[in-house]
Amino acid sequence: MKKLVKEELYSLEEYSNIRPEFRQKIRAHKENRIVRIGENVSLHFEDYQTMLYQVQEMLRAEKIFESAGIMEEIETYNPLIPDGQNWKATMMIQFNKVEDRVKALAEMIGIERATWVQVEGFYKVNPIANEDLERETEEKTSSVHFLRFELTAEMVAAAKQGIAINMGVDHSAYTETCIPILADIRDSLVNDLD
Repeated sequence: MKKLVKEELYSLEEYSNIRPEFRQKIRAHKENRIVRIGENVSLHFEDYQTMLYQVQEMLRAEKIFESAGIMEEIETYNPLIPDGQNWKATMMIQFNKVEDRVKALAEMIGIERATWVQVEGFYKVNPIANEDLERETEEKTSSVHFLRFELTAEMVAAAKQGIAINMGVDHSAYTETCIPILADIRDSLVNDLD
C-alpha cells in the first residue's frame, strides 16, 4: 500500500483552495470504510486517502509549513496505513449519555483485544492493539483504540476472491457481530490487500 510522501502533499495555500471538495470526497470514501458493530462500537478502517486527509488537516490546523514539521506528521500517520497483508482501524466506543459511557468504559477493559475480523471459512483474527501507547488503566478503557489485524496469505487470497468478511466483539460486557459486513465496505477493504 502506498505511503505518504512530502512531495505529494498540498501546500497550505493549495489545500485551502481545494479543501471543500477534498473533504466531500474523503467523507464519501470513509462511508465505505466504517463497520458498525452493535450500537456502541465502530471500526473506522484507515488507508492512504484517510491518512492523507488527516495529515493535510493537521498541517492546516497547526499551520505547519516547515519540512521538519511536515515530516513529523508523515512519520506519525504513515504507520496507520495498511501494509497489504493487514487492516488498520480506529476503534470508537460511543454512548449518547456521559454517565452510560463512564459506566461502560469501566466494564469494557480489554474490549479492543476481544474485537475480531474473519474472512469466512477461516479463524477469527484478533488485533494487535494500541502499539503507540497504552490506552487503558485498571479502572477503565479508552473510548478510542488503534487496531492492526494481520491476515494470512490464504485469507488475503480468499477475500480477494469475494469471500464474505465478518466482524465482531466477544467481550463479557459487549458481544455483538456484523455478519457479513456490507458488500461496498468489503470491496473497499479488499483494495487494501496485496
